Amino acid sequence: MSLIDRDHWREIGDALRGNKVRTALTAFGVFWGIFLLIVMMGAGSGLENGANDSFAGTATNSMFVWGQRTSKPYRGLPVGRAIELTIDDAAALRTRVAEAEVVAPRCQLGGFGTGNNVTRGRKSGGFGVMGDVSDVTRVQAVPLVAGRFLNALDVAERRKVAVIGTRVRELLFETGEEPLGQEISIQGVTFTVVGLFRSLQSGQRADEQAQTIHIPLTTFQQAFQYGRNIDWLAIKSRDDVAASVTEARAKAVLRARHSVAPDDQRALGSWNMETEFNKFHSVFVGIRFLVWVVGIGTLAAGVIGVSNIMLVIVRERTHEIGVRRAIGATPLGITSQIVLEALLLTAAAGYFGLIAGMLTLDGVAAAIAGADSEFFRRPGIDLTTALQAIGILIASGVAAGLMPAVRASRVNTVEALRSL
Repeated sequence: MSLIDRDHWREIGDALRGNKVRTALTAFGVFWGIFLLIVMMGAGSGLENGANDSFAGTATNSMFVWGQRTSKPYRGLPVGRAIELTIDDAAALRTRVAEAEVVAPRCQLGGFGTGNNVTRGRKSGGFGVMGDVSDVTRVQAVPLVAGRFLNALDVAERRKVAVIGTRVRELLFETGEEPLGQEISIQGVTFTVVGLFRSLQSGQRADEQAQTIHIPLTTFQQAFQYGRNIDWLAIKSRDDVAASVTEARAKAVLRARHSVAPDDQRALGSWNMETEFNKFHSVFVGIRFLVWVVGIGTLAAGVIGVSNIMLVIVRERTHEIGVRRAIGATPLGITSQIVLEALLLTAAAGYFGLIAGMLTLDGVAAAIAGADSEFFRRPGIDLTTALQAIGILIASGVAAGLMPAVRASRVNTVEALRSL
């Protein structure tokens, strides 16, 4: 049987048009199954993109460690003792923790989430102020729009220079005004702007970063009476070492330096980016699996409908099949025709479901493009997913036609000719 036999395709069309309502309802089951699969996969991708964007710019094998209060007495020292990290702790970790690729001490004026008064002429605003070293960009990216970031000389010479976020520029400078080389005042201390950066993240985190000012760590400590103290350490693990291993090693060194009991888990606080990232990844692996199960289950219902309609068609065409067998049609020819009919119905309905699902995702993506949603971004499917869906369609069409095709191939020629 030739696939380009016009008479054969005309027979298939006539068979499917024999009961238009029945064919349409069956096709809709396949259409709806593939439509739901595509939309759910695209929605899951949108959620995953939102989660991944929340980690944008930060090394996923990094961690942050800060001092808290002891919860156990140790070596005659009391419970509740405050642990204050210093610049010397950073130097010790660089020397004693071989698993750490980067150790960047950091300070934050006023503490986490606090806005500090920054002025320029008659304009002012409340912004986050960070004391940093140049290596911090290896832990958390600071993408520059103009100028440069802090360098080793800025830190060594305690220069009064600043790198500002885009929101700082909007509030302290006129539209179109060049901020580089201009001066700003942070709590009465004057700094020269040498760089402008933007955020890679989205939502609230992007707003927080865009309202941040980075100044040299040593300048920060001197200007705001920090002495040698720091607020926390940003640490990036080597690529061949799990961040949890580096975190445990760094904490052990810090406990020893500050006379903290080895089993005191409260004296040092930490946040492990790798652990959090892996949690998100595991969640979305589960979501993708669930989406495939639900989508394929819905599609299977449509495929069962196609198989049922083909069984009905075979029963209605018993006499025709008998005649074809009598004039020399082989069982393989009969089987291939029935399978092809099922494949045509499934593929046509599934194709339109695939297109409708992709158009729906494009519409949703366009609708939220300007919303800057923090948790749902760029819903859609990639080429691999589309090819997988097409492969499932083809397999479903063949599966839908197999049982009816086998039954058709087993029709007894004599009994079929008597069925009139």
